[in-house]
Amino acid sequence: MAPPLRQFGRVWLKPIAFWLLFAPFAWIAWQWIALIAGLPSELGYNPEEYTHRYLGDTAIRVLLAALAVTPFRDVTGWVPIMSIRRRIGLFAFAYAFLHIAFYLGVTLRFSLPALWEDVVERTYITFGMFAFAGLMPLAITSHNALIRRLGAVRWRRLHWLVYPIAIFAVTHHAFMVKVNQSGPWVHGVILAALLGWRIAKHFGLARPRARVQMKPAPSAAPGS
Repeated sequence: MAPPLRQFGRVWLKPIAFWLLFAPFAWIAWQWIALIAGLPSELGYNPEEYTHRYLGDTAIRVLLAALAVTPFRDVTGWVPIMSIRRRIGLFAFAYAFLHIAFYLGVTLRFSLPALWEDVVERTYITFGMFAFAGLMPLAITSHNALIRRLGAVRWRRLHWLVYPIAIFAVTHHAFMVKVNQSGPWVHGVILAALLGWRIAKHFGLARPRARVQMKPAPSAAPGS
């Protein structure tokens, strides 16, 4: 019989991860249903702005979670966690897409000239669009067929984009909100720790815990 943790990773990890990642969307959708139905809602006095920022914050947090998968494996030696890296990365892209779509559709009323003007004139939107543009090829190439066509080496090199993407995303948030808000600082500290671990490991200053190898399987995601 497989050890309990390995059995959990094989049977329950993926469905639990899916529902945990889906939960933020389900929550915001329910808040809008409640608002439209005249029921108590947490959206506040400006539901549009709240939703826009909520989706953006969620995208950044899920992206950081994707980046945390490899360090978690390195520190704990629990290899099954790698099986959900692709799923987390795709949810990060999905929330980023919803963030952009909500902004374009609700705030700008689908005005592409207005969007272009914001990208050019507002620094925080420029950083945000850079981050989203970088996420697109990572999400597209997360399909197994494209992984095989690219090959492991080229795929890994492409997915190194996740590091500047994360920096752009956190910078976007920092420029958007007021300086005294804690969110960007928390995201920045977490990102610095995750990147710091990778740098330390690269230079041999940190050693991953010994682990039993799993059967090889693609785990493409924004978050390699």
